[in-house]
Amino acid sequence: MKLRWVPVVFGLLLAVSVSASAQAPANVPANAVGGVTWQQLTPEQRKALGRFESRWSQLPPDRQAALVRGAERWQTMTPEQRQQAEQRFKRWRDLPPAERERLRERYKEFRTLPPEEQQRLRQAFRRYHELTPEQQQQLRQRWQDIPPEQRQQIRERLQHMTPEQRQQMRQRMQQMTPEQRRQMREEMLKQGSSPGG
Repeated sequence: MKLRWVPVVFGLLLAVSVSASAQAPANVPANAVGGVTWQQLTPEQRKALGRFESRWSQLPPDRQAALVRGAERWQTMTPEQRQQAEQRFKRWRDLPPAERERLRERYKEFRTLPPEEQQRLRQAFRRYHELTPEQQQQLRQRWQDIPPEQRQQIRERLQHMTPEQRQQMRQRMQQMTPEQRRQMREEMLKQGSSPGG
């Protein structure tokens, strides 16, 4: 399950500026049709959103609001954070449209989860990104080596575990050899396919 959600959380980070809510920013008044006029933006917001000026009035109000919120976040970022955000946006922009849509759908799915589950997934995402690139690749490869039907069974089994059960399993797995992990996977699959599992 943890690896299944890595793209979701990554998509969440990428899609924050793309996904829009209908809520207008508090410090910018809305015009008669619910949008924000270019003149209502602060000079700093206009500077950050300059590339949208020529088409601003054609953007839907929810997209305008999302862009204004993004400009406000941008103003509070350090230069390093801005560079990271630009890199994420470039990766997002370079994705094929179908992949962007898939990530948007996964983000919507993520937003329906209980807050504690969202937090758990965010922590898993942070732990994943604390790994070295080699460790990340090994983890991805181990997951890909599992046949798709078995990966699905593992996901389903993990979804039905309590947070305490998942934590216990994580601790056990950290202490296991690769062979022991393989045996545990097989055991989980057997339990998952049994009538009581």
